[in-house]
Amino acid sequence: MSTTAQTSRATGLTTAEVEQRRRDGSANDVPDRASRSVGDIVRANVFTRINAILGVLFILVLATGSIVDGMFGLLIVANSAVGIIQEIRAKRTLDELAIVGQAKPTVRRDGTAVEIAPREVVLDDLIELGPGDQIVVDGTVEESALLEVDESLLTGEADPVDKSVGAAVMSGSYVVSGSGAYRATKVGKDAYAAQLAEQASRFTLVHSELRAGIDKILKFITYLLIPAGLLSIYNQLFSSKESWRPAVTGMVAALVPMVPEGLVLMTSIAFAVGVVRLGRRKCLVQELPAIEGLARVDVVCADKTGTLTENGMRLSDLKTLESFDDTEVRAALAALAADDPRPNASVQAIAEGLPEGPGWPRTAVAPFSSAKKWSGCSYGAHGDWLLGAPDVLLDPASEHARVAEDLGSSGLRVLLLARGDRPVDAPDAPGTVRPAALVVLEQKVRPDAGETLEYFASQNVSIKVISGDNAVSVGAVASSLRLPGGDHPIDARELPEDRDQLADVVEHSTTFGRVRPDQKRAMVSALQSRGHTVAMTGDGVNDVLALKDSDIGVAMGAGSPATRAVAQIVLLDNKFATLPYVVAEGRRVIGNIERVSNLFLTKTVYSVLLAFLVGLAGIGSQIFDYEPIGYPFLPRHVTIAAWFTIGIPAFILSLAPNNERARTGFVSRVMRLAIPSGVVIGAATFVAYLIAYAGPDAGEQQKIQAGTAALITLIMIAVWVLAIVARPYVWWKVVLLAASVAAYVVLFTVPFTREFFKLDPSNVRLTGAAVACGVVGIVLVEAAWWVSAALLGERRQLFPSSPGGAADQLDA
Repeated sequence: MSTTAQTSRATGLTTAEVEQRRRDGSANDVPDRASRSVGDIVRANVFTRINAILGVLFILVLATGSIVDGMFGLLIVANSAVGIIQEIRAKRTLDELAIVGQAKPTVRRDGTAVEIAPREVVLDDLIELGPGDQIVVDGTVEESALLEVDESLLTGEADPVDKSVGAAVMSGSYVVSGSGAYRATKVGKDAYAAQLAEQASRFTLVHSELRAGIDKILKFITYLLIPAGLLSIYNQLFSSKESWRPAVTGMVAALVPMVPEGLVLMTSIAFAVGVVRLGRRKCLVQELPAIEGLARVDVVCADKTGTLTENGMRLSDLKTLESFDDTEVRAALAALAADDPRPNASVQAIAEGLPEGPGWPRTAVAPFSSAKKWSGCSYGAHGDWLLGAPDVLLDPASEHARVAEDLGSSGLRVLLLARGDRPVDAPDAPGTVRPAALVVLEQKVRPDAGETLEYFASQNVSIKVISGDNAVSVGAVASSLRLPGGDHPIDARELPEDRDQLADVVEHSTTFGRVRPDQKRAMVSALQSRGHTVAMTGDGVNDVLALKDSDIGVAMGAGSPATRAVAQIVLLDNKFATLPYVVAEGRRVIGNIERVSNLFLTKTVYSVLLAFLVGLAGIGSQIFDYEPIGYPFLPRHVTIAAWFTIGIPAFILSLAPNNERARTGFVSRVMRLAIPSGVVIGAATFVAYLIAYAGPDAGEQQKIQAGTAALITLIMIAVWVLAIVARPYVWWKVVLLAASVAAYVVLFTVPFTREFFKLDPSNVRLTGAAVACGVVGIVLVEAAWWVSAALLGERRQLFPSSPGGAADQLDA
């Protein structure tokens, strides 16, 4: 140990010593949050596979001299710009919230304890520790008052480890009980958990069931694109007998719509917008897939204190027991509160009610832990005093225990002040105890807790209240919130050890008291074993294990640093009522991405099929010696076909309210609509083109009329697919559909747009045939949609009676 460190053991470093270490590069220079830099975001959105494909095709079209047909090149700019803007907005929101919500260690400098940001810690800093504190850098213990550290986040071992003076502590672990201080020996990237913390908090869009499903779809599309693309290239350049310019534009027109250019973009936008929207509600999303995960949750395990009730308490009453004197009781209680270096909410309430401590010299201390449910101090001649749970320290059959339970049944929090017969740090403590007083604390139920529970009930999400408090007290709070089963609370000390038996109890009950930290973890695991997706909320160190093992961990901003470190979502405003907005946001993201996926993949399917049909017809013309068929559309045609059937509607639908709970089977559901719809559109468009096609030697105007007829059929059926995807209808969706139809009417009727986009619907016979093909296609798409829905029993989900629902109301 350095001389400086020895002299600063009690008072910490001086300001001069801190500045010298910073100059020497001995600071904890790990970034506050490992979010992607702006440069990384720009590169990730510009240099994409889709942009590369579109870029090559754009260059080919420019080579033909037709700038108008290169309008799809704007997609490169739009994809990149929108993605960059939204991700930077999300990055800034996340970074700002992360600074607010980060754990701030207490460091002793110049003899004074101050809170600083983790990155301001320097080598040899003396860092104070208390229950729930996260250890931010590696170090050596210098002071220890029964200090116990949980290293499960690093080692997987859940049992707390005693840390006496001289013991090593590692960053990433947290304090379970006791207090102390340690000297920083490794900071910055040298600290054990620095790289783990960086990876855990990284801004990412990739690890989620939704993204995995989209990647699977894109991989499948790639297998289709290769043969369809090669066939189109061969047909346009060799079979169609056209000059190279129209052949290239036809080839590009066939290939561009095969690429689902907006699908990944819309997914990124939906996630990023979700982060920004939740950020406005002071909700920090530490891992983006948590937005998606919470939308899939069907069970929420909520802690009582700090979640359903407010953190603050008030000393309501002090009921002296047996022969103890009121003055002595108050003095002992005030001494215990004054000597607790890291008081919890209950001890803080006692300290506020009894601010004047007697100043008794302390000879021993036993910090509170969730396992034993009591704490205490020995004061020599003044006695050995304990403060803890009445149902743990008292005989359950005693009169005092009955009085405590009656008080707890009204929703009050009751602690027992008792005097022991041996030092509190004795191995067999507390020994025989004499009850001295019942300490009655008022805990206020959050005003929005009832409304929040009602929201989850309306969404078929089960609530389990899991608390370390007395079961009767927990039941009283649950009953006041009208939670079903709240009037039948279960004492966790009576729960079975077997996981299957435990799962049976937890599934059919809602309120649990006296739950140990390891039992919370076991209850989460038992629910997961029954196929439930479980979210766990909490704010105390006793919630860490369950938060870590749950599917989605939700921590309160005022909770311990350890809970905030392991949770995927942190409610910085400490409002349980924010959770429904998070659920609604997740459902909006997933439901809307599924909607727009139907649109993009329908386009891909009909584009691939149309390319195959035209290509095979071209090969057949060489084999059977008939007139070859070129691709019916110009690149500008496929661009405008996507504008009002996919592009703009998809963007609006991706941001709309959506209340349907996320379900598994995303890929199969999307393909069930996209494949039959795409096949119908491709086949009907090809038939319409065959009817209108006048051969390779036809005049320019006849070719335009044939392409227009095919485009009319395609747009009619594609708009109907949009109408199916938009169900159930509300006023703004009707306006969206009407606007799409009106836009195409304008494009096909205004002379300027007809000339600009090379459209000619003036041939009544061909246009009539195109409309007829479109009507047949609409009937087939509708029939396919109804059949697939009826086979899977989803007709009710396709046309629910209420288009709005709670999420829509929340969003509004």
